[in-house]
Amino acid sequence: MSTVALAVTDGMLHFELSLAYEVFGTDLTHVADPWYSLVVCGPGAVRAGRFRLEPDHGLDRLRHADTVIVPGWADVDVDPPADLVDAVRAAHEAGARVASLCTGAFVLAAAGLLDGKRATTHWAHTQDMAARYPQVHVDPDVLYVDNGSVLTSAGKAAAMDLCLHLVRLDHGSSVANTVARRLVVPPHRDGGQAQFVTTPVPAPDNHPLAELFPWVIERLDRPLTVEDLARQARMSSRNLSRHFRSVTGTTPLQWLLTQRIRHAQELLETTDDGIDAIAEATGMGTATTLRRHFNRTVGVSPDTYRRTFRSRTRPGPGEPPRPGELVGDRGDVFRPVPA
Repeated sequence: MSTVALAVTDGMLHFELSLAYEVFGTDLTHVADPWYSLVVCGPGAVRAGRFRLEPDHGLDRLRHADTVIVPGWADVDVDPPADLVDAVRAAHEAGARVASLCTGAFVLAAAGLLDGKRATTHWAHTQDMAARYPQVHVDPDVLYVDNGSVLTSAGKAAAMDLCLHLVRLDHGSSVANTVARRLVVPPHRDGGQAQFVTTPVPAPDNHPLAELFPWVIERLDRPLTVEDLARQARMSSRNLSRHFRSVTGTTPLQWLLTQRIRHAQELLETTDDGIDAIAEATGMGTATTLRRHFNRTVGVSPDTYRRTFRSRTRPGPGEPPRPGELVGDRGDVFRPVPA
């Protein structure tokens, strides 16, 4: 069972903390067995907003976790606590995957884990982070950044996107989508989407595209165009593009391609259909087109993705795989590249 440790200290933002606890701390063994084992680690009793929190363990427990999550914290104008920074650095050196939510990225930056890497945080603090940590390549225009063993997210809703991304890496798209449906959030928003979205996580019925989304999902096997979507939504193509940008942060065609790729991932994970059949079922037309878009978006070929996610994770001849890694048919360890 993979252990996820929440690294907490005084001043942690309770929204991001609660969000991570909901995803990784709820018993979802009926969805994927084994599920995660969650522990909360801190220097002692801490305050998160108006809440008082009693951690399960001290910060030294972080180095025994498979994944360490650092929630956002409120006072980014001062340096993060040295004991927290040291513990997060030690955990990463011990082999843990480390992820920050919102302004938790300041802790990772202080620990040196983001040196020379691309990273993000809440858009309101990206300039400050770039000024204080010039060795970090701060990207203010994305939802999250995956550097393999170090991941960062923007604020609030983007923290959920990163948590679901971690579930997707560990358990595949089908499980991540099930978790998303349980939480009533979109199953996938690409990490490269813009942070500033008018409706980051739209409810099913409170935006102009509410009826269009399920209509499209049911017709992914068809060669849909922007004009088809605009006609179904009863608006002009220009209006459609404006609403798509407002609701999803991307264009209609990019959103449609993302849905086709995600559907292809689910079919690769859950069926024995050939690549040609999956290309047809996802509206890609040909296996060549599917392979081109899949490789560019996911980072690996459909065949490699299937071998990896249809394989049982098992220790190789050396050390067991790290969190997020899966073992292929021949025992080779593979870490999926995020979209």
